[in-house]
Amino acid sequence: MPQRTLRFHIRQDGYVEESVEGTIGESCETLTKSLEDALGQVQTRVPTSEAFLASQKQVQSLPAELI
Repeated sequence: MPQRTLRFHIRQDGYVEESVEGTIGESCETLTKSLEDALGQVQTRVPTSEAFLASQKQVQSLPAELI
C-alpha cells in the first residue's frame, strides 16, 4: 500500500490549507471528508496531477490445465 501524506497549514487569519499526497483519483476527497466537515466549509479545491490519474488494477490469468 502506498504511503499517504496529509499536510495542514494553519494561517494567521484562521484559514486551514490542506494538501494530500499519495492518493490517486478522487480518493483524496473520501480520505479527508470527515476532517473537512469538522473544520468547516471548503472554500476552494485545487486538484493535483495525481487527481487525474486512474487507479490501475493488476489482473493475472493462470491457465487451468488438467492432467
